[in-house]
Parts: sequence; structure tokens; C-alpha cells
Amino acid sequence: MRLVDGHDVHRLLDYPSLVAALRKAHRGAMPDAGELYMGEPGAPDGGRGLIMLPAWSREEMLGAKLVSIFPGNPQATPSHPANQGLYVAFDGVTGAPALIADGTALTLRKTAADSALGVDLLARPDAATLLVFGAGALAPHVVEAIVSVRPAIRHVWIWNRTADKARQVAAGMRMDGVRIEAVDDPDAVLPLADIVSSATMATTPLVKGALLKEGCHVDLIGGWRPDMRESDDDVIRRATLFADTRDLCRDCGDFLQPVEKGLMTWASIRADLFDLCRGSGEGRRSADEITLFKNAGGAHLDLFTAQELLRRVRSETEY
Repeated sequence: MRLVDGHDVHRLLDYPSLVAALRKAHRGAMPDAGELYMGEPGAPDGGRGLIMLPAWSREEMLGAKLVSIFPGNPQATPSHPANQGLYVAFDGVTGAPALIADGTALTLRKTAADSALGVDLLARPDAATLLVFGAGALAPHVVEAIVSVRPAIRHVWIWNRTADKARQVAAGMRMDGVRIEAVDDPDAVLPLADIVSSATMATTPLVKGALLKEGCHVDLIGGWRPDMRESDDDVIRRATLFADTRDLCRDCGDFLQPVEKGLMTWASIRADLFDLCRGSGEGRRSADEITLFKNAGGAHLDLFTAQELLRRVRSETEY
């Protein structure tokens, strides 16, 4: 059994390789997957709890991500984040334990690579500018992953409700040939962005469809709950809609709220990653088309990422 700490998860799962692995995995079948939540009674969104996300790719790997939720940690014990986790994997044939990995690092890599795969399949090849909403732990990974599949990007803007956090993230990143800076007014640069990626907990839309340039690609990572929303109605009206999986995006406010308003139906989603990677669904049709990709995540993506991590660990130890 292999034990992989957070440092090695990040080191081994470089984004070009991980995006390629996710692309390959999506050509196969959707693994069996589920979710189990155990939490304090009466406080499903604010209390302490545990989430288990199991998935099984038969004959390959059986695994589960275990995530503890302790919202009070950042104030009471700043050295411990609100969410901490492990990924535990077993051989899909024998059931033998195969891997234990840092779940936080694996989630960051998986989430950013999921969006980067969407960018690679849907964004214009000549995309040169990127606007990121949100300056949490995921933000630097989103930038790195997207730039890895769109190396023509030369300018990155980062916005956050707390401006100092955006400045800290921007100042802490160094990428050859890429200018990375914080912005105070995202609406001022939104019309200039070839790619817009949002990773926030917003309940009021941040991405305004009326300001999007033709040919823009919108990547929505936050908004996983029905009450959350990162893009407004104009984005839905103007964009062609895609998702990582059709089923898992149904609880996400960016699609659920427009469905409830009658602005779209679930059939409005042109394709998901399985369709696109298998060649059974059509992606971008023109240079002027606006594309929207909803990153809903899911246990199957954790499993795909853990499979690639185990492959990289085994490959490294062979030499």
C-alpha cells in the first residue's frame, strides 16, 4: 500500500499529465459513484460533519474520499482548515488496499484539472486572457491548470471580495511570459477576457453575460448548492451549455435556478465530458460562440485522479 502526502500529490500530478489522464478516463464508462453525509443534527450547512464520496471502476480501482467539515477551525484553530480529508483506494479486482493520499491536495488537483479539460475541449485555441473570480486555495491551481492547456495566455486577472487576498495570490504566482495581477473591478476587465473562471461561494451572480466578449469560455466551479450562483441569466441566454456530467450538475444553482425560471431545460446541455471525450457530442461550433462549462465535480473524478496518482507512484518507484 502506498502512502502519498500532499507535497507528493502536487508533485506527481502535473496538470498536462492529469488532464490527459482525465480525457482518457472519460472515454470509458462512468464508474459507480455515490455520496454519504453524516453531520450534526439541524445544521447541515454550518455544523461539523463527515462526507464520504465512494466510487468504483470495476476491475480497476475502488476508492472513497473522506472529508471532515469543521467550520469553526479557521477561527478557533487557524492551523487546521475547515475541510480536511484523505483518499483511500483499493484494488478493483482483489480488494487489497492500494493507496492512501492527502485528500485536500487530490481535490485541488482534480478540480482544477476538470476545468482545464473543459477549457481544452471548448475554449478558443488562441485564448490569451484569463479572469479568475475567487482567491481561495483553488485559485492558483485553476490558473496553472488552464494555462497548461492554453499556453497562449499572457494576462491573468484575479478578483476577490477581499481585495487583499486577490493581491496576495497574484503576488505569489510566477509564470514565465504571463502577467498576473489583482483587479478591484472585475466588470472593467470582463469584456477583455477570453476565459472566465469562477471558484466562489457566491449566491448573487458575479459573471455578467452582457459583458462577455464573443468567443469567451466561461468556467463555473463554485455554485454547488441550489442557492449558490456565479453567473446571471444573460450568461445562460448567450452561452452554449456544457457540464462535466449531466446528472451531477442538477443540484447546482447556476443551472437549477435557470431551469426553474424556464430559461433553459436539462436538454439544453449540449454535451458533457463523456460525450466530448468519446466524440459522441459536439463542442464549440464557431470562434464567436460563447461556451459555458459547469464543473460539478463528483466521486468519479476523485477516482480517476487517484488512479493516475497510483500509476505515477508505481512508475516512479520502478526506477
